Amino acid sequence: MSTIHFPAQAKYIDTFRKKENELIQEMEAYAAEHKIPILSWQSAELIEQLILLKEPKRVLEIGTAIGYSTIRIARNLGKKSEVHTIEKSADNIPLAREYFERSGFADKIKLFEGNALSIMPQLQKKYDFIFLDADKEDYKRLFDYSLILLKRGGVIVVDNLLWHGYAATTRVPANYKASTKLIREFNKIFTSQENLITTILPVGDGLGIGIKK
Repeated sequence: MSTIHFPAQAKYIDTFRKKENELIQEMEAYAAEHKIPILSWQSAELIEQLILLKEPKRVLEIGTAIGYSTIRIARNLGKKSEVHTIEKSADNIPLAREYFERSGFADKIKLFEGNALSIMPQLQKKYDFIFLDADKEDYKRLFDYSLILLKRGGVIVVDNLLWHGYAATTRVPANYKASTKLIREFNKIFTSQENLITTILPVGDGLGIGIKK
C-alpha cells in the first residue's frame, strides 16, 4: 500500500490547486529531485488556513528541512507575528536560509540550528501554534515538550500520522516496520491526551490536529 487516497479522487482534487508562485514551485521541484521530504501541498494549504483562522502571534515549527512549510506559514502571519523553526541537518540549514531570504519573509522567521530535543527545553515563551514534522523516533518526546510550550487554546499540528498508509494496514514493507510501529504508538498517545481536543485527518500523509484545553 503506497498511497492513502484513491488515485482518481486525488487526481480530481489536484485540478483545483491554485497556481503557486515561482519560489514555491522551485522548492517543490528541488525537494522531489533530491528526495527531501517536505509537506504535501494539500497539508500546506490546510495549515495556511489554520494560521489565517488562528492568527497566531508566535509559531513554533519542529523540522525545517529546506523551509517550505516555514515560508508558507510565514506568508500568512500578521505584521507583528513570527515563526521559530528548528533544524538539525547541516545540509538543509543553508538551503533554508537562502529560501527565506528569497521569499521576502526572512524578518518573520527565526531559525534555530541543532537538535530540537536540546533546544526546546531552553525556550522560555509559549506559542499559539506548533507544527511538528521531525524524526519519527523522536515524536513522543518532541510532543511532550510541545505540550509544555503550547498556550491554552493553542493549536498543534502533527504530520505523517498515516505514514504512507502503512499505519492502517498489516502489509508493511520491512524497511517501514519500525517507523510504522512508532507512528501507531504515537497516534494512540496523541488521541488520548486529556488536555487536547484531537482529530486525525486523511490529508496529505495524515495530519493530526489538536487544540489545547
